[in-house]
Amino acid sequence: MWEYEKRLQFPVKITQPNAKIAQIIMSQYGVPDGEMGASLRYLSQRYATPFREVAGIMTDIGTEELAHLEMVATIVHQLTKNLTMEEIEAAGFDKYYVDHTLGIWPQAAGGVPFNACEFQSKGDVITDLVEDMAAEQKARTTYDNILRMVKDPEVCEPIRFLRERELVHFQRFGEALRLTKERLNCQNYYQCNPGFDCNCDN
Repeated sequence: MWEYEKRLQFPVKITQPNAKIAQIIMSQYGVPDGEMGASLRYLSQRYATPFREVAGIMTDIGTEELAHLEMVATIVHQLTKNLTMEEIEAAGFDKYYVDHTLGIWPQAAGGVPFNACEFQSKGDVITDLVEDMAAEQKARTTYDNILRMVKDPEVCEPIRFLRERELVHFQRFGEALRLTKERLNCQNYYQCNPGFDCNCDN
């Protein structure tokens, strides 16, 4: 059960619409390394996690990713609000407009729609946590790329906030991985599964 606080985690106040920038930012809404995939990944993985503290970290971060999804959607909405048809066509936003008008829909900047094949819930805590750390770094890289391309300070400020949170999430998943490895029965977990015919004492 969640309590929804009716405010963004970080304020978004964009005064200059720009459909070209909107198409770039949209990637973090529906791209494989974006906020939607992150929230679904962590909130799904938590059920197979054997340790409550690790499941708690996944729940915390997965919930925060929903807040980030809301921020990205708000950025895209404000960047496309009140655009004229001429502005939409000039920015190359017309193909998106035909399918979705100015609604928010999960897709990558290249137009590829989001689907559940873009994230993994493996049911193995080590596998899932290593993927989670990689996912946070890939999201950070995407935000780096956005900041290289976008110069509007009203857009860059919330994007920098989102980028910083990716770094924090990477660190928290690293802590969860360390905790998990300490609590596993077999120290040599990577090379040996106690259920198979092998010697875990080596």
